[in-house]
Amino acid sequence: MKEYDYLIVGAGLYGSTLAYELTKNGAKCLVIEKRNHVGGNIYCEQINNINVHKYGAHIFHTSNKKIWEYMNQFCEFNNYINAPIANYKNELYNLPFNMNTFTKLWSDVLTPNDAKNKIEDQKNELKKEPQNLEEQAISLVGRDIYEKLIKGYTEKQWGRECKALPAFIIKRLPVRFTFDNNYFNDNYQGIPIGGYNKIINKMLENVEVLLNNDYLKNRAKFNDKANKIIYTGMIDEYYDFCYGPLEYRSLKFETEVLKDTDNYQGNAVVNYTDNQTKYTRIIEHKHFEFNECKGTVITKEYPSDWKIGEEAYYPINDEKNNQLYNKYLELAKKESKVIFGGRLGNYKYYDMDKVIIEALNVVERELEDDQKN
Repeated sequence: MKEYDYLIVGAGLYGSTLAYELTKNGAKCLVIEKRNHVGGNIYCEQINNINVHKYGAHIFHTSNKKIWEYMNQFCEFNNYINAPIANYKNELYNLPFNMNTFTKLWSDVLTPNDAKNKIEDQKNELKKEPQNLEEQAISLVGRDIYEKLIKGYTEKQWGRECKALPAFIIKRLPVRFTFDNNYFNDNYQGIPIGGYNKIINKMLENVEVLLNNDYLKNRAKFNDKANKIIYTGMIDEYYDFCYGPLEYRSLKFETEVLKDTDNYQGNAVVNYTDNQTKYTRIIEHKHFEFNECKGTVITKEYPSDWKIGEEAYYPINDEKNNQLYNKYLELAKKESKVIFGGRLGNYKYYDMDKVIIEALNVVERELEDDQKN
């Protein structure tokens, strides 16, 4: 008889949702986390009464009413709207691409029809099927928008020239012919009042949690404790990189406390879209929660190449890596007591609402299996 029904490796949003739901349905769970805190990448660190998004900006958004109501049971959300600004060599533009962007970019554009004609004229520059990301972007929005608002940012994000990136990375680019700066099209959007920690702590309040514990370094000991393992770490690392490591992009963060500045940039997120600025964006955390306290905290975000042992943020889902992932997936399918999930376990980037949906689907399948047995 095992001590626990489930050992959940990782206390991020995915693992915490699973732990909450399984515990609610009578299972005994143990969550282990190698970091010194729960919450994974949505963890907030309070600095000078400001909830700082320690691992980059996280804005919850969804069009799924059930998921919105599900999240609101743990914490009240504010009415924050994501409306980032692009800074190109000290020229400021609204994102996503909309009439505010176009009228600032082109002095002869005043109406939606003007903007459509301008973009269509520039799209016609490309007379062939796009062969790389640069050509794909120009075919979608024209050269001016590409040069000022896409090229530099994308090259910093991926660590290579747009001409060397495959076209499929940009399947579409949102273009709005209205004066609407709301980045997301979703019906529901906001930031939890008091930070994401409130949600995770509520999810885990009746669950045993061990921090500073690396599952892979003590695999045999932990496996003996539970009937099933839910693993949310990197699937390739679980199998000791036996087929070679999957590729990821990583991030480095540089956070500054500005005690003598109450408002640094006037917006939560400002993207830097030129190539000369080494960071991709600056986050001013107090604006997520309309905090009017003295001083402010900003974080500069630097994309970087990923190496084994570093934090993996974005899976690089190109053809080569997807083929390699499928080899690991075949190994995973042979496991009878291990469930792989989340961004790293499934080698797939998820928005937060999709993380919740995926976790709830796993719980539903597990409960169905229990009933059959």
